[in-house]
Amino acid sequence: MSFRLRTLSALRSSLPRYTTIPSCTRYSSTFGYTQAKALVYSQYGPPSDVLKLHSHSISPAYGDEVTIRFLASPINPADINQIEGVYPTRPPLTTALGTTEPSAVPGNEALVEVQSVGANVKNFKKGDRALMRHSAFGTWRTHASATEKNLTKIDDSKFSKITDIQAATVSVNPCTAYRMLKDFVKLEKGDWFIQNGANSGVGRAAIQLARIWGLKSVNIVRSRPNLDELKEDLTSLGADLIVTEEELGRELKSKVKELTGGKGIRLALNCVGGRATTDMIRQLADEAHVVTYGGMARQPVIVPASQYIFKDLHTHGFWVSRWSDQNPEGKREMLEDIFNMMLKGEFKEVPVEKNIWTPETKEKELKEAVDRSVKGFGGKKQVFVFEGTE
Repeated sequence: MSFRLRTLSALRSSLPRYTTIPSCTRYSSTFGYTQAKALVYSQYGPPSDVLKLHSHSISPAYGDEVTIRFLASPINPADINQIEGVYPTRPPLTTALGTTEPSAVPGNEALVEVQSVGANVKNFKKGDRALMRHSAFGTWRTHASATEKNLTKIDDSKFSKITDIQAATVSVNPCTAYRMLKDFVKLEKGDWFIQNGANSGVGRAAIQLARIWGLKSVNIVRSRPNLDELKEDLTSLGADLIVTEEELGRELKSKVKELTGGKGIRLALNCVGGRATTDMIRQLADEAHVVTYGGMARQPVIVPASQYIFKDLHTHGFWVSRWSDQNPEGKREMLEDIFNMMLKGEFKEVPVEKNIWTPETKEKELKEAVDRSVKGFGGKKQVFVFEGTE
């Protein structure tokens, strides 16, 4: 026993933690090293210009380490912003993966499977599924070395029927909608809220949660050639009223007053900015709350002074990553609540386009998937789905 320990220790001291290797199929060697691949960037800029596919190896899980295999990793707008260098939080650029230049792995959201654990790991075992507990871990890769603190375990004794796609896409959009509907205004059954970007991932989640909880929604979308098709889609999810940005005027305000029985709307969810958001704010009742969680128009949120002075408007910002870091137990409970809604068939995941990532997938193919996400291709969320990486 002592000879084996000394031998293994000697091997560890003679080999680097991460070793750069040629691109090839993943395997575990005699000594348990795992070959992995990751998209990385060493400078900020457009993803198509700065992303590179990097191959490296991961040593066997030791102590409190957990070796994880990625099952599905969504491509979110925040991921793109991190690569561009315009997002508030960004993973540090390091040479930990054996890159020639300090680099980072993009991606914040993912579902993973535990491959192996170190001797000190108590709460995970091989085969467990888990979600990333914090943002900026770097999820656009086949494998990684993590610790228990990086992971939120999925209780597959309850949720084994939750698909990999459902689990991988739950942490950002559905959780954002869930918290915004719960935390800023005490809404009761029959109450209304209004939101722009209603066809976004968060918007679709808010529509469904509102239907489940007995709330009513006014949903704002941009005009487009397939508007009738979009309205039909959102109505099937539970949208009560769908309007375009051009319809945000006095006539809508009168209709809202009628629909709400004179109570008006006390909660607005904003992910756009600019004039469209200002026009949405004008639809609100006195003492209403506006929660901003995005800025797709890349324009400031402009609030007329009269809304603050005479209507006592309240404005807030919401970032689900910060909330999740501060409330790990609350996040676990929320995830279980949403999973239960999925199992009952009450809540549908966002439409996705799967981008299969195998050991043979080329850098060009992966960058094309990211580019489709940047362009909003087909109105579907792009997701990396990993195959052949067991």
